[in-house]
Amino acid sequence: MAKEKAVREIEDLPGIGEASAEKLRNAGVDSLAKVAVASPYELAETTGISVENAKKAIETAKESTTVNYETGEAIYEKRKQIGKISTNSKDLDELIGGGVETGAITEAYGRFASGKSQIGFQLSVNAQLDRENGGLGGGVLFIDTEGTFRPERIENIAKAKGLDPKKALENILVVRATTTEQQMLAVERAEKLIQDHNIKLIVVDSLTSLFRSEFAGRGALAERQQKLNAHVHRLQMLADKYNLAVYVSNQVMDNPGIMFGDPTTPIGGNVLAHAATTRLYMRKSKEERRIVRLVDSPSMPEGECVIKLSEDGIRDE
Repeated sequence: MAKEKAVREIEDLPGIGEASAEKLRNAGVDSLAKVAVASPYELAETTGISVENAKKAIETAKESTTVNYETGEAIYEKRKQIGKISTNSKDLDELIGGGVETGAITEAYGRFASGKSQIGFQLSVNAQLDRENGGLGGGVLFIDTEGTFRPERIENIAKAKGLDPKKALENILVVRATTTEQQMLAVERAEKLIQDHNIKLIVVDSLTSLFRSEFAGRGALAERQQKLNAHVHRLQMLADKYNLAVYVSNQVMDNPGIMFGDPTTPIGGNVLAHAATTRLYMRKSKEERRIVRLVDSPSMPEGECVIKLSEDGIRDE
């Protein structure tokens, strides 16, 4: 009797060949778990196979997918391993629960010159400090999509923190991405860099800029959100697997549907709103002051603080 083939990939499912698997992945159904919870009719429509075959594929996917259960106590013990990178502002650290957490995505959104990149620079230096001084003692992967990375800023901030500027810059690996494909590939291929260079922080500045320009118009919205969704889920996977922190900046637009109050809305819609663990809204104030509002956090209440952007980095007001 022939031994049944192990089901590890979508292509291994009955009735699903390479062509059908590619169609599913393009539609965002890129894992056995997603096939397992799919509707037979949607699966059939997407791939072109019969509804009966779709049902068989779904049943096989369910049998091949495991669900791991953990107690709340076990998760609590895991959370004790979480590290936090100081933003260099005691007020901001307090607002977000002690600093930018590992195992999570922290998003800062705001208009041009609101200070989003400056926090990225500060975190890139502070991540290299030891834990007693607000860091994680590791390296940084900085994905620059807008040409915003400035070595001079790193140099000044490193000097202010008592670090050798040359070594601080050597500990930051910079990828200049000019297309969404380059941006996504930088994350897809990051695992070896993380292992070889003890990466403890990934910065993406900005996350949505290239997606916004390449996928313009309502007709491209679905594809844009699909790719963005895959991108942020990959970032979260790396954060979980290697217990590292992810900081992303995000662009904004004015929502014409908001008649009263601030119409500023972050790009990315529900995809990014659900993916980011902590969301910060930044806006300019007088001179070098910036107002930071905690919009969303699973453990901290909403609130605001004021920080100051100085030559030496982020400071309390």
